[in-house]
Amino acid sequence: MRNFSYARPGTIDEAYHVAERTRFLAGGTNLIDLMKSDVERPAHVIDLKSLGMNRIEEQPGGGLRLGALATNADTAMHPLVTERHPLLASAILAGASAQIRNVATNGGNLNQRTRCHYFYDPDMPCNKRAPGVGCAARGGRNRIMAVLGTSDACIATFPSDMCIALAALHATVNLHGPEGARSVPVRDYHCLPGKTPWIENVLQSGEIVTSIDLPAISFEGHYTYLKIRDRLSFAFAIVSVAVGLEMESDGTIRCGHVALGGVGTKPWCVPEAEALMKHRPPSHSLFRDVAERIMEGAVMDRDNAAKLKLAPRVIERALWQAAEGTPQSQTCKIIR
Repeated sequence: MRNFSYARPGTIDEAYHVAERTRFLAGGTNLIDLMKSDVERPAHVIDLKSLGMNRIEEQPGGGLRLGALATNADTAMHPLVTERHPLLASAILAGASAQIRNVATNGGNLNQRTRCHYFYDPDMPCNKRAPGVGCAARGGRNRIMAVLGTSDACIATFPSDMCIALAALHATVNLHGPEGARSVPVRDYHCLPGKTPWIENVLQSGEIVTSIDLPAISFEGHYTYLKIRDRLSFAFAIVSVAVGLEMESDGTIRCGHVALGGVGTKPWCVPEAEALMKHRPPSHSLFRDVAERIMEGAVMDRDNAAKLKLAPRVIERALWQAAEGTPQSQTCKIIR
């Protein structure tokens, strides 16, 4: 652990410390790990926990606002979330362990960095950690790496479960910084690696996530978060799918919402694939077409070819779970 200065501001305006090598601390479940591994080397750490952004509130029109400092555990168990957005609660419960969820925050989850093992090893070249040195994951042991949204500079997988559900729900991220407040659709919040994989989101210097807004959208029982992983306990996704379907009374799909995790460099959504489901009845051919469209452009690299075959099957299974109103249980993880 390297020396750093520490501050705990009492108001959000006091938090805008934009000096070089400053990091904001929320729950600390990601930043502290990276500091211990000597991946993050901040000169200044600003603790946000005194800012009070930990409430979950109802918004006009039936939406919800999730405070950035509300813990994942409190969010998943909040009655308004479990009643109106059980898809989000299910995704949160699928991620990490109960101990981590009790500390990790919504804002921190949104901004967590990849769990690529080459990124975590300071002795290996990684463009996210040291721009321009190369990507050791390419051609290396990369079974867990991304197949969608990759570039020559990076194939690291985006790690969050919560963000996959937020993408399916069309959530909005609220930011505040030296230039004032602004809002960004969560689907536009994270960046593809391209030639600049160290730029992972749209946060500007000194900006802080203050809250996340969920629209008043109801899937009733027609949702699921299906996560395939190496073991049933705490593990990151090999493939995960968040699905919410707005259904008509005659059983046709009015509107479908799908987001994919475990295979992309960011939460993966394909609006054209979602549009295929509008005013269509559920069917094997429809869901196969949706899965194929979502996976269009996927590229393997050495060890991760299995994801190209597994992901479409998981997407189809998740779509059927949602259509039939049988969401995946996060306590009994048997896939039905």
